[in-house]
Amino acid sequence: MFMTNTIRKRIPIFCALDSSNIEEVLNIAQSIYAEVDGLKLGLEFFLAQGPEGIKRVAELNLPIFLDLKLHDIPNTVAGAIRSLAQLAPYYITVHSSGGEAMLSLARTTAIEEAKRLALPTPKLLAVTVLTSLDESDLKKQNINSQTSEHVLRMAQLAKSAGIDGVICSPHEITAIRKSCGENFHIVVPGIRPDGEAKGDQKRVMSPSQAVDAGATALVIGRPIIAANNPVMAAKNIRAAVDLAQNSAKKFV
Repeated sequence: MFMTNTIRKRIPIFCALDSSNIEEVLNIAQSIYAEVDGLKLGLEFFLAQGPEGIKRVAELNLPIFLDLKLHDIPNTVAGAIRSLAQLAPYYITVHSSGGEAMLSLARTTAIEEAKRLALPTPKLLAVTVLTSLDESDLKKQNINSQTSEHVLRMAQLAKSAGIDGVICSPHEITAIRKSCGENFHIVVPGIRPDGEAKGDQKRVMSPSQAVDAGATALVIGRPIIAANNPVMAAKNIRAAVDLAQNSAKKFV
């Protein structure tokens, strides 16, 4: 059973392995094992491979980030958290828009179920606004405020509900850190090394910029796994993050 629920004392990089093919995921994960700090597995992988697939990847003994973005009525989300706790993931994502009752019950359930199973308690991250969305997308949903303002409100709601942290774009890190404190986890996708294509991400930043802004952890997918040499790409990103962290004297 996967039991690694610790992160090395540096800004961790979680590599996003967005594929339904378990052999492909395992091959990439094994190749970059030494250069990253954890592996993010999302809905595509989970629906194809289920808990057994998660367990196979967890045998690599790297922290697992289950990015399932749970969003439903409170009891349903609590039930999902209860089922996932046996996998001992480091992070699980829920949607902040599910509301305070959903978030609070998810957190309580994570604590209680992990205790019952004698496993590490997974940290819950609330998704604020997807990094594929911007202000024009929010307006189409009748959210008539700036993206940064809405993200901050969602982060404050998550903190008030006892959630460990949030997923947000790098552009919202500074405001959330100021509002929610140093111990609040701010985990950021939308990380693109200088010169890399944005893809479907609209609010991006370089790894060193995100570290300087105060990110707790970085989620990086395509810049590593789509590179001609994923191992070298991961090494270069790791070096840039370490340099930025050492310069800023920031540790997690």
